[in-house]
This record gives sequence, C-alpha cells and structure tokens, in this order.
Amino acid sequence: MEEKIKVYEEKMNKSYDALQNEYSSIRAGRANPHVLDKLRVDYYGSPTPLQQVGNISVPEPRMLLIQPWDKSLIKPIEKAILTSDLGINPNNDGSAIRLIFPELTEERRKELAKDVKKKGENAKVAIRNIRRDANETIKKMEKAGEISEDDQELAEDKIQKLTDKMIAKIDKAVEAKTQEIMTV
Repeated sequence: MEEKIKVYEEKMNKSYDALQNEYSSIRAGRANPHVLDKLRVDYYGSPTPLQQVGNISVPEPRMLLIQPWDKSLIKPIEKAILTSDLGINPNNDGSAIRLIFPELTEERRKELAKDVKKKGENAKVAIRNIRRDANETIKKMEKAGEISEDDQELAEDKIQKLTDKMIAKIDKAVEAKTQEIMTV
C-alpha cells in the first residue's frame, strides 16, 4: 500500500513542479532568462531552443543580453522574439541582442497576479484529481479484498493529509509569486 501512496505523492509533486516551472517564466519587472525558455529559433531548418544557440546573460536588473554563437542567427532570434508573446522589442547591435524590460504598470501587475492565482487554482485542481484517483484505487482494492477496511481508512487518511500538504505548498507559492509581482 505504501508504494501505491508513493506513486500518488510523486504525481502531486510533479504537478507542483510544473506550477513552479510556469511561475519561473512569468516576469516580474526584472529580467529573468527563463522568460526565453519556450522560444525556438529556426537553426538550419530545425526549431532549436534559444539557450542552445547563444549565451543569455543579465548585465543589468532589467536587461537580457543574447549573444548568439553564430552571428547569422541574429535575424532569426530577433524574429522569434518579435513573434512571441513577450511583448518586448529586441535591440540589435549587429553582434548581440538586448531585451530591455519596461517597468510593469500597476494594471499589468494586477493582471499578472490574477494569472498567478489562476495557475495556482489549476494546480490545486490537478492535486485534487490525483487524490480522487488514489481514493478510487484504494476503494477498488478494498472491494477486491486486497486490503482491509481499516487499511482503506488509513490509506485514505494519508492521501488526504498529503493533499492538504500539497495545497498548502501551492498556496505559499502563489502568495510568494504574487508578492514578487506586486513589489515595485
């Protein structure tokens, strides 16, 4: 039974990690190289992650510097940034591209905070779905006579405690990210 619970715990942890990954790509007025994680550049006919075609650095708090290893990639990188949903115009100096992040307006901060809460709610729904699946599995095992009724109650209790712990963890992450976004 313990190994079954471990499987569901891993699934819940994966949901939490996915949320953290989504949060890393939300920019909060400061330059964060992770906002470029989803960008792909046309590199000799194949879409390649931006991190694999150049060096990305943060020379100033609100600036990203992209230095491609192959100078012929400047135009494709520029195009990838312009067609993305970043909303930032790249500055090209012939050998590197600079992305300057503007200060976030109050309205945009509130919009981002709403988005953070929504992503948090989606993660909680995923956790609750995993709990439901776990409880159904436990009930089936009890009906099939694989475990006793007491074991079923114990297992369901463990799953509920695990769910509560994960939801509290998600709430903390939502609060921390919202705080980061709302701080000017």
